[in-house]
Amino acid sequence: MFKNLKDTVFTGFWIGLAVPGVLVGITWYIMHQVSYLAKADLLLICCIGVNALLLKYFFKQQQENTGRGILSATFLWALAFFIYKVRQ
Repeated sequence: MFKNLKDTVFTGFWIGLAVPGVLVGITWYIMHQVSYLAKADLLLICCIGVNALLLKYFFKQQQENTGRGILSATFLWALAFFIYKVRQ
């Protein structure tokens, strides 16, 4: 699926933002619809943790620049989660 992508940091950055972004959006919706999941912040961490699987995949495919972009996006997601937890 990702084999035809260029090996650039920007490609990895956008993949690293988009994939967890979609998962966080779905999880956020479910957390607000199901009352006993309202405080399940581990679900949000798992959405961000998907980037670890993406990192492993891209490093195995010898696309290190894409992996670096995903890693930088992961740090941004971690910062966003930290700010979310501090404000809660």
